[in-house]
Amino acid sequence: MKNKKKKWYDYLWIASLLYLILGFFNILFGWLGLICFIVPLLISIIKGNKAYCNKYCGRGQLFELLGNKLKLSRQKDIPGFIKSKWFRYGFLIFFMTMFVNMLFTTYLVFEGTSDLRQVVKLLWTFKIPWKFAYHGTLFAPWVAQFAFGFYSMMLTSTVLGMITMMLFKPRSWCVYCPMGTMTQGICQIKHRNDA
Repeated sequence: MKNKKKKWYDYLWIASLLYLILGFFNILFGWLGLICFIVPLLISIIKGNKAYCNKYCGRGQLFELLGNKLKLSRQKDIPGFIKSKWFRYGFLIFFMTMFVNMLFTTYLVFEGTSDLRQVVKLLWTFKIPWKFAYHGTLFAPWVAQFAFGFYSMMLTSTVLGMITMMLFKPRSWCVYCPMGTMTQGICQIKHRNDA
């Protein structure tokens, strides 16, 4: 049996890995995470499908590579409660609450009522000093604050994805990924309106 010819988008896992590495050295690369936020929404709104999740998600590809090729996954089925609608939408609401909180923190720095916090919050709880990744720029402090916040969210979701990848099947994160849940909801609404 011949191997399927690889397409350019089969290598997007490299972009996910690069994002994490670059943000480690310069936090302003955290802004690039917006691509993973905006592109899936645009595809689902315009095309009405989950092509981003199925083809272009570098993070899903990374988990698949680590889980299958490097055998880091136990290859177990994910528990039913994680697949449930209440868990997925509950996690989406929690995730969006954390996103709004991050935007509010950025706003406070923008307004000058709060100082720049050079920390990465892992799992929305653990504050990890990250001063080595930011030494001031031409940009206002709120630009860096947004980057710290967004990188924190991306790192947290990657850690959660890694944990579920190791415990269950490689792409178990995709089952409860907030972007996947949002795009699925958008596609359902779009198809309902088109019917």
